[in-house]
Amino acid sequence: MPEVYVKKGEPVDKALKRLKSILDSEGIMDEIRRLRSYETPTERTRRKARAAAKRGRIKFRYVNEEKKAQLQAKYDAEQAAKADAAAADTGTSDTPAND
Repeated sequence: MPEVYVKKGEPVDKALKRLKSILDSEGIMDEIRRLRSYETPTERTRRKARAAAKRGRIKFRYVNEEKKAQLQAKYDAEQAAKADAAAADTGTSDTPAND
């Protein structure tokens, strides 16, 4: 449990603000808000997916350039495959058909 010591002569408002910032930085306030009401399984899945995506973006910032280029190429290939699959579903394609 986070603790905040009020210094002599310090306004309580400042100490309360420090406590709130500590609680927010540790994620306790987010957890309290989340547990305030029932979270459906769909909401839980979405929340976890957003958290995983955020961790991936943060992790991507700190990988070396060679690894970053490999990951970017893999991502581009996945996006191109999705676009091709979507085009195949609609019957259109960016590439001309071989006749």
